[in-house]
Amino acid sequence: MPPADPPRVSVIIPAYNSMPELTRCVTSAMEQTLGLDKIEIIAVDDGSTDGTGPELGRLARTCPALRVVHQPNSGGAGAPRNTGLDIARGDYVFFLDSDDYLGPDALRRMVAMADENGTDVVLGKMVSVGGRAVPMAVFQHNQPRTDVFSSHAYRTLGCWKLFRRSLIERLNLRFPPYRNCEDKPFTAAAYLNADGVSVVADYDCYYSRNRENGNNLTRTAAGLTHRMDGTRLCFETVTRYVEPGPRRDRVMRRHVEWEFCGPLRALLPRESEQEARERFYPEFRRWALSYVTEGVFQLIPPPDRLLIHLLRTDRYDDLMTVARHAKEDAGRGYLVDKGRVYWCHPFFRDPARAVPDDCFDATDRLPVHTEPAEAAWQGDGGVLRLSGHAYIEHVATEDPGTQLILRPRDFPHPGLRRPVTVRTVKGLPGEGSYDKAGFSVAVDLATVAGGDPLDPGVWEFFLDVRAQGVSRTVKLRQSSGDAHGARTTPAHRAVAGRSRYRHPVVRPFFSPDGTLSLDVRPDPNQFTQTCHVTRTVWDASARGNLIVRGCLTGQATRHRGAITLRAKDASGSVYEVPVHRTAEGDSTGFTARLPVRPLPPGRWTITLHANETKETAVVPHLDGPTGTHWFRPSRLGRPYYARPLPLGAEQTLVLRVAPVRLATALRRRLDPRKFAPSQWGRRD
Repeated sequence: MPPADPPRVSVIIPAYNSMPELTRCVTSAMEQTLGLDKIEIIAVDDGSTDGTGPELGRLARTCPALRVVHQPNSGGAGAPRNTGLDIARGDYVFFLDSDDYLGPDALRRMVAMADENGTDVVLGKMVSVGGRAVPMAVFQHNQPRTDVFSSHAYRTLGCWKLFRRSLIERLNLRFPPYRNCEDKPFTAAAYLNADGVSVVADYDCYYSRNRENGNNLTRTAAGLTHRMDGTRLCFETVTRYVEPGPRRDRVMRRHVEWEFCGPLRALLPRESEQEARERFYPEFRRWALSYVTEGVFQLIPPPDRLLIHLLRTDRYDDLMTVARHAKEDAGRGYLVDKGRVYWCHPFFRDPARAVPDDCFDATDRLPVHTEPAEAAWQGDGGVLRLSGHAYIEHVATEDPGTQLILRPRDFPHPGLRRPVTVRTVKGLPGEGSYDKAGFSVAVDLATVAGGDPLDPGVWEFFLDVRAQGVSRTVKLRQSSGDAHGARTTPAHRAVAGRSRYRHPVVRPFFSPDGTLSLDVRPDPNQFTQTCHVTRTVWDASARGNLIVRGCLTGQATRHRGAITLRAKDASGSVYEVPVHRTAEGDSTGFTARLPVRPLPPGRWTITLHANETKETAVVPHLDGPTGTHWFRPSRLGRPYYARPLPLGAEQTLVLRVAPVRLATALRRRLDPRKFAPSQWGRRD
């Protein structure tokens, strides 16, 4: 008899004295819409004494997909999770703590997200039950494919996620035998080696709760003794998988703030003098010297910078003083001096302490509050009127000089600046400190770019918020929408002005994070009236060549000026090839062949241009295979790919050109089902 197909997901539940929460936890896995034929549930009883074992036995008798394993108590959740991993057969693994439970459609949505985007880790939206803290920043909107360097994913290192099991086995990942922080090194290693991370934010996937009896491991193993080994392994994991530099600094910052400085401040004063001085302090000092680079130091907040400075300079007594008074010193207030904002800690500018001002500089860490109250067209032209308020917390709005900035989303640009009119606004917190935080500005989008309209693309609004010489530049975000979460923006409008695109169409919108943005596109009724693209395909006889065919009508048939097929990347680089005409009846047919192999890696927008009239036409999305690949001898034979990225309602053709990740290519070589031209580059 052939073996049964492996399940899509193995749900692993470590359980120790988990009643009464256990029943809902297990039944939430049994009731998943993904179907029990696609799920295996592995519940590991870690030597429970409260009825957890019998309850698991009862549930197993009602569900053939539930497998129960009993083992002696190990003292932590890591060992039972490892037991589950050793026998798991699923394509994916999901770790579900016995205190918590799943939303009914959670696994189906997460598996679909991983399958559709080829990602190795999927985060499902977490919900707090009974006040237990859960991460929120990463779940603002769905993210089909991201990574830990361009999202907030690394803020949540709990293992309550969907992991591709092949990733776990390739890295030989298992949980260390610690009572606390055992899941952070595991998740960190998976993140840093994952071929993409996805986020499901539009459905409540995971409900996190505290036990009624309060014996969650995170509470009962909260001392430094149970944290040091896990924290040390976090630092070692990052050092192992990320090269030194800004990327490592951004990842390491999380561990310095959460696993290092937080516990030091809260827990070190609770230890005995001997334990604190002889056991824990030397280890904290070693971490400060080994892992907190200058890049990390500049990223962390002043309270943490002060601790790191005292550790580096070997000042145990001052460190303990700061830690013991951390709560009362947190509310000491701030001083504005020469365009910088400093935390007024008792050590600040105390000659006897001799701590550098840099340890107290909070300028770049202060929250900036912005709120666009109005965004509307002014008259019938292209003037967009904006108003709202913006202020830097703890900096009174004296001598304000805020400016509005427009920047393109996809490539570096200094920004187009416009001064705003300062307005008085009431009702903000701070007892009148922010009365001059109001602003209004009218932006003529027909002339904003040096007398021209904006180039096509997505442009975002920023505010350079200034007061008392302090300047902070942030995105202009609307914090929330109406009762349904919707945010209202003006309708799109064609903007007249001097431009090679004649009258570009501007569509204001709010991005998922609430940033006010503009989608600028060529008027589709210009050149497309005289140019019709009929086919876009890859050349079957010469890999890496894009063929565009179509016909010219109307005025385009009467002028003989050159027409080119143009590829333009986000930095403004342009590559053009001529369009060749062939007479076809009453219209003029054309063909263009664009070699994409010479294009540098990046995103290339494909358009047609009539050089005589300066008109442009979009090239639609490919109707043939979705991608192509080739080898570049000049790059040691490394494979490269090009694939289309559909963009917006017009489906304008945008090609992504990039090298194929060699590990991914090798895995696909070993799996013929995935090795096809249409799949090249999907995960890269």
